[in-house]
Amino acid sequence: MPENTPIYQDRVLLLRKEILKEDIDGYIIPRTDEFQGEFIAPYAQRLAWISGFTGSAGNIVILPEKAVIMSDGRYTLQLREEVDTTLFDLEDSTKTTIGEWLAAHAPEKSRIGYDVWLHTPLQIEEINKHCKEKSITLVPCSRNLIDALWFDQPARPSAKLSLFPDEIAGKTASEKCDGIAAKLREKGAAACLISALDSICWLLNIRGADIEYSPLCLSYVLLHDDGSVDWFIDPAKLTRDITEKLGVRLRIYGFDALRGRFKQLHTILSSSDEKRKESKIVLCLDRSATPIWFEQVVKEAGIDVSDVPDPCVLPKAVKTKSEREAIHNAHIQDGVALTRFLKWVDENQNTSMEQEMDEMSVERVLEQFRKTGSTYVGPSFPTIAGFAGNGAIIHYRANEKTCRKIKGDGLLLVDSGGQYRWGTTDITRTMAIGTPSREMQENYTRVLKGHITVASAVFPKDTTGAQIDALARKSLQEAGLDYAHGTGHGVGCYLCVHEQSTQISQREKKTFSSGMLVSNEPGYYKEGEYGIRIENLVLVRECHDPEKQGYYCFETVSYAPLDPKLIITDMLNEAEKNWLGIYLGSVKTHLFAYLNNEERAWLDSCLALSSDSVTALLK
Repeated sequence: MPENTPIYQDRVLLLRKEILKEDIDGYIIPRTDEFQGEFIAPYAQRLAWISGFTGSAGNIVILPEKAVIMSDGRYTLQLREEVDTTLFDLEDSTKTTIGEWLAAHAPEKSRIGYDVWLHTPLQIEEINKHCKEKSITLVPCSRNLIDALWFDQPARPSAKLSLFPDEIAGKTASEKCDGIAAKLREKGAAACLISALDSICWLLNIRGADIEYSPLCLSYVLLHDDGSVDWFIDPAKLTRDITEKLGVRLRIYGFDALRGRFKQLHTILSSSDEKRKESKIVLCLDRSATPIWFEQVVKEAGIDVSDVPDPCVLPKAVKTKSEREAIHNAHIQDGVALTRFLKWVDENQNTSMEQEMDEMSVERVLEQFRKTGSTYVGPSFPTIAGFAGNGAIIHYRANEKTCRKIKGDGLLLVDSGGQYRWGTTDITRTMAIGTPSREMQENYTRVLKGHITVASAVFPKDTTGAQIDALARKSLQEAGLDYAHGTGHGVGCYLCVHEQSTQISQREKKTFSSGMLVSNEPGYYKEGEYGIRIENLVLVRECHDPEKQGYYCFETVSYAPLDPKLIITDMLNEAEKNWLGIYLGSVKTHLFAYLNNEERAWLDSCLALSSDSVTALLK
């Protein structure tokens, strides 16, 4: 049973009392904030406060006599370790939804409360769909019930903003606003609400420091069809250079002005355009990503809502030429840090160090190597450093209780990334500690085969993320193996490490666009024994081969060696061997100039050794 269980028992009991005061029969607690973000500020860690679960995705439903916590396959093992199962049932959210669970466990005519700032319209509709047969009603609550109990809840962040250079962005904020406004006019819309924090930062060419791991600021934007902007933000975060740069078309409001401004939106928009006085006014918002509060308020004001995907997502995902150059520079700096780190692990494993190597010390050492980079800002997500069985926990995070010594024979999986001015990195390497077993080598090589198949893919422009995902799993599935996460996600340019561009996953139906930056990260996890993942970032680009015009391919932009002790080259076909040789050569080409003689010698030895012989591949 997890430590501090009595704390969570007390908190659940207090919440049930608060639920009774609200005249409801249950309460839903999502792991998100008012901006539907993945990484959230400490004040918004409500799900962790009530349960102890620290994963980045999940939901809790509390009923009078029963409660459930659900998350996806990445967190199956973590849920078991962190959550008291006498308090909460555990469910896989990919198999059981909130609505299905309520329909199965809540009494008929139950009233289930929710916070209107933490749920989107589509989420509420999806839950309602399953609750109708039992006449279960979802009740919007005027206050957050966790906040009512959390007496030492951290304050909202108040960090100052900074400008993102136009020469790196490739477009000014005015150009971006005008481009989105033109699309609004094409749709006959008067305005668009933008609530995703990375979209706002991209649109206005600014960066913040409100959220750990991502350079974001808490705010909302209402973009009008003339390109002007209502920006709802804590005014104390703004500096003169920000307001002067963004110009006169920017109107600043505090969060306390939200309700009044949106309730008056019909009058405001009508008075700005004579043609609208007699016509319906349309506000675009993304019903899958915007708090339902906005839809409820604007509908009360008599404004039609049009469900439109966030218009910033695609242009943000398609990196400009200058952004791509910045991304390359960030990955070279990151590759130097990773190479120095891998050398340190290789040379210090199973030695009589003054302090034994463990998962937390590995994380600290890697961060120190990254900090030597001149443009390094901080990590892009919490480093995953898992040895042996901990490596099989897909989103593992070492702490004082779980931290393992790294000694003996086993695999060390390190998934990490950095925020650099002006790029974001994400890379995973799996290293053999001691002598790896033949099974480890075979499964590592199967993962490598999948990674290579994706990296070297040439595909038509209408290819979906699901089709690319299938390529990554083929070698593993031929051996009856698989992994419970997607193969790739979008990555921002000095923004979020997980970006809403086309994903590489079994359910992704969207296609790719040239300029997208995505991850390539197949893996394999044997519960209780070891985990394997190989991850590089790749840019989508037009294929240069004249015989393949109209096709896309991937350009790998991550540079760090692979552990040669884990590669069985006899399992690779000639095309895979060729790709591996070219990639390892590119690591040397891009990094050698930044390494000292000792580091160069280690990298040369790393590239020259393998379980069979990589040497031949590089000749």
